[in-house]
Amino acid sequence: MTASSASPAVPRTRVVAPALLLLLGIFGMSAIWTLLALIVDRQCAWIAVITAADLALLLRLSHAAPGLPRAFVTLAATLATILISNWTIAATQMGGPMGLPLVDSVQRLGTDHAQTLMLLANQPAEWAWYAVAAIVALWLGR
Repeated sequence: MTASSASPAVPRTRVVAPALLLLLGIFGMSAIWTLLALIVDRQCAWIAVITAADLALLLRLSHAAPGLPRAFVTLAATLATILISNWTIAATQMGGPMGLPLVDSVQRLGTDHAQTLMLLANQPAEWAWYAVAAIVALWLGR
């Protein structure tokens, strides 16, 4: 096989480094968001915008290929962070008074119950923050 017939492969570091930084960003921002929400006893949905900017910055720093794919990856990571944060906030608010640690309460919270709690906790202002975060993720993620 000659060099010209070999298909150009994406270097492993071009996929691994952005993926690892993205996972770190998702779970790190989810932890910060959950702790802040529990401290102030509010949803703190405005953190979703900061999360979108943070994830876009992490992808840029990891030299992920620019363009629409990076913007959609940023959007997906932002939505995943919103979901994980809302799940852990609901789980800790339900499990904490019963004496359950975070890991147990997150595992025991069912999807239907979590969905109901998230819909009750998120008012129109929070949904507006999530929409702004989605726009910021697409804009900064390009």
